[in-house]
Amino acid sequence: MDGDSLRVAEAVSGKAQAQVAVASPAAHPLKKKKKQTKRRAFWMKQLHQWHWISAAISLVGMLLFAITGITLNHAAKIEAKPQVTSTKATLPGEFLAPLAREKFKGKKPVPDAAAAWIEARLPARLQGKEAEWSDGEIYVGLPRPGGDAWLSIELGTGEVLHEVTSRGWVSYLNDLHKGRHTGEAWSWFIDLFAVACVIFCVTGVLLLQVHAVNRPMTWPTVALGLVIPMLLAIFFMH
Repeated sequence: MDGDSLRVAEAVSGKAQAQVAVASPAAHPLKKKKKQTKRRAFWMKQLHQWHWISAAISLVGMLLFAITGITLNHAAKIEAKPQVTSTKATLPGEFLAPLAREKFKGKKPVPDAAAAWIEARLPARLQGKEAEWSDGEIYVGLPRPGGDAWLSIELGTGEVLHEVTSRGWVSYLNDLHKGRHTGEAWSWFIDLFAVACVIFCVTGVLLLQVHAVNRPMTWPTVALGLVIPMLLAIFFMH
């Protein structure tokens, strides 16, 4: 290869390298933008997924708490007619005698044998319930949502009296709302339901932030939901 040909080849090679050097910086922002778009699509999918799952889990609970919120707010206007049901039984001597001999005063559960006999004949659950022991009587309070109940055992005669008071379905649902005498399982449900509601709200706020660019009334509407109860609390609660 002569000198002129060598110089031409070097010039062509240098031009190609310059083109590659120019092309590389242009390709980098495109790749970065594609990566950002992919990341944004991933998080949007996660937001929508967590939003609809939390909504599905808390839907029935939210309806229950919303409806009972209205009934509790107007509880004085909703009449409830308590219905009282009483049932009796006589505790056999083999179970009564050990109770009468204890001469105990204070609080402790009814012995398992006597409690099992009573539970088999009356609609009362005594296992593990604290009972008040006094002279001549054992009293067990059995509070329940939507009403009340109690059971007494006369140590002299062995008479067992169980009384249940029911105030209707509205009172029952109101007590579920308040968690009144609903037990540990319902308490756990309320906690898990609250967590689902928090997830629903937080993912909702993040989705609002995404769509607020094209919906200018998004944040004013959210602010309105805060301002209205604040004004009511400041000016109308005394």
